[in-house]
Amino acid sequence: MTKNRCGEIEAHVRMEERYEGLSLIFGDHPELKEEILGAVKEVKDETGMTPFIFDKVSNDRPDIQAIYLEFQEDVHRTAGDFFERVLKKLHIDHCETDT
Repeated sequence: MTKNRCGEIEAHVRMEERYEGLSLIFGDHPELKEEILGAVKEVKDETGMTPFIFDKVSNDRPDIQAIYLEFQEDVHRTAGDFFERVLKKLHIDHCETDT
């Protein structure tokens, strides 16, 4: 089942040479944070891949809480599959358009 979760979790992908990152902004909703971390753990267990995981906490702006996943030195661009699996588990069908 595909579900548009833009109102709950905002996804952004960033790709540069040998670097890929996915940010999942969940706002002031700790239950969404746990869901994201659970999906990431499942994909890590399935793939054996280990991205860097950062937890962004803002005491001033609880609306911008986020989890960041990063792969550095990703010469073979394998992170894309990891990100797609995480997004699928979270029922996110597209990422935000960044300029």
